[in-house]
Amino acid sequence: DFCLSRGLGDVYKRQRLRKLGEDITETPEVIPRSWKVIQRVREKFSCRACEKVSQAPAPFHVTPRGWAGPSLLAMIMFEKFGQHQPLNRQAERYAREGVPLSLSTLADQVGTCCAALAPLSRCLDAHVLAAERLHGDDTTVPVLASGKTDVGRCWVYVRDDRPFGGTAAPATMFRYSRDRGGAHPREHLASYAGLLQADAYSGYGKLYDATRQPGPIQEAACWVHARRPFFVLADLTQSARRVAEGRSAGVISPIALEAVRRIDVLFEIERGINGHSAEQRRAVRQSVSAPLVAEFEAWMREQRARLSRTHDLARAMDYMLKRWPAFTRFLDDGRVCLSNNAAERALRGIALGRKSWLFAGSDRGGQRAAAMYSLIVTAKLNNVDPQAWLADVLGRIATHPASRVAELLPWNWQAGRVPTSKAA
Repeated sequence: DFCLSRGLGDVYKRQRLRKLGEDITETPEVIPRSWKVIQRVREKFSCRACEKVSQAPAPFHVTPRGWAGPSLLAMIMFEKFGQHQPLNRQAERYAREGVPLSLSTLADQVGTCCAALAPLSRCLDAHVLAAERLHGDDTTVPVLASGKTDVGRCWVYVRDDRPFGGTAAPATMFRYSRDRGGAHPREHLASYAGLLQADAYSGYGKLYDATRQPGPIQEAACWVHARRPFFVLADLTQSARRVAEGRSAGVISPIALEAVRRIDVLFEIERGINGHSAEQRRAVRQSVSAPLVAEFEAWMREQRARLSRTHDLARAMDYMLKRWPAFTRFLDDGRVCLSNNAAERALRGIALGRKSWLFAGSDRGGQRAAAMYSLIVTAKLNNVDPQAWLADVLGRIATHPASRVAELLPWNWQAGRVPTSKAA
């Protein structure tokens, strides 16, 4: 009787309850990375008739007499060049996970992978140098020397036709050098003739020579570089900080503030035509931007005449006025961008990574890093997972026809074609 009455009571309660809704609490959790060893058994057979021993061929490894699979190699390469994790830190982490790998072993794998990917790097360089317009920039790279570090350079050249409606895939080409001599960009761009958007580095000067072969390179200056000293002199950042701290705003240079305001108007116009065709961009610039640029030039020359030669504002104005044809080239060519931000974004990873890896071990290490930066940054520009792409490419580049190596470039690659891409 007790059990029966209890059961009826539960039924009665359920009949009185009505569901109003539900709350879901989601708690992210992580599954630790797992390692596995794939064993491939190759049986040997002897033939009693011909007295020969036969055996299936050994499985392919990216490195000669290697041991690591493509997904592991892709992880090592991406961690080092994409996530800026030095090999010694990787070795420590792998050891804690129960996989002891020596630093020298990892370094050997990196060098061999760079050699295996060299044909892809050359194909990528050819694609970049076929552009009508390039962005160029460079940054410092400390290089280990005898008892010290030297200051090397890492150069980047970016092809990105998307701002003027181009259909070619964006790509980057990195180069390493021991110094910042002007001979290096001349060597990098020896076969190039077109537009180059860069800063006012004097080493680019001979590239703009009219007698240069295979043709002169047209200079397009960066308005962001020109705006920067005016912005500093306007002291906008410091003034905003003082106001946030409850103090009175600092003294702001009205001339510098006016220069910043005029340049910002031009950038606002550019935001409205970004992605349009070169012809459409040129038409808008001729009708809207050209009068503003002419007024800006006249205003600067008027203000410059009132300033002393050593004034900081005078230097900022002279920087633009001495290179005025390069600054106004965007008015007559819709392919030109107003800024060189594409190159600066490509170098951002190196600037962040310097605090982690501290220096390149040698010139050869710097050259390898430049080649890998080219591949990884290009993959990111094309919204491709660099590690998955590297795992796929490393797994089949040895058997891929050399005449079709362009099929392995990030924008031609399709994820999921082989299992190694999923494993990555």
